[in-house]
Amino acid sequence: MVTITKMTLDDLNNIKDILISDFDDFWNYSIFKSELESLNSHYIVIKDNSKIIGFAGIKLCSPDCDIMNIVIRKNFRNQGFGSILLKELIKLSKSLGVQNIFLEVNEKNIPAISLYNKLGFEKISIRKNYYKENNAIIMKLDLSHKV
Repeated sequence: MVTITKMTLDDLNNIKDILISDFDDFWNYSIFKSELESLNSHYIVIKDNSKIIGFAGIKLCSPDCDIMNIVIRKNFRNQGFGSILLKELIKLSKSLGVQNIFLEVNEKNIPAISLYNKLGFEKISIRKNYYKENNAIIMKLDLSHKV
């Protein structure tokens, strides 16, 4: 059974030893811990029974927010869990009164870009060579007119 809850430090500690091997090298433990402890950050975790299979978070910068990451355990990718987390982040953002959600994505990450487009995000700019040789696409979802 899949559940989504607020991410806790206990959740982070449960995946501490497999952050890089199972989830990619997005951040190290100490940076992620400080992110979880920030009052402006909100993270959620998706579990299959009690096993963490992914997590995602936003950082508030009122009246907007930035999606900091959406990460799925490697052997659970391409099964719709990223989409579930993104939809939950959008709901969470709405509940917090956010007007716009921003994110950046590697221009080579076609599956993610497709998902963001499908859920209404629009490309607004590019950061050249943000991911070493690859550009970052900056996207925005306007929540101010959505009910």
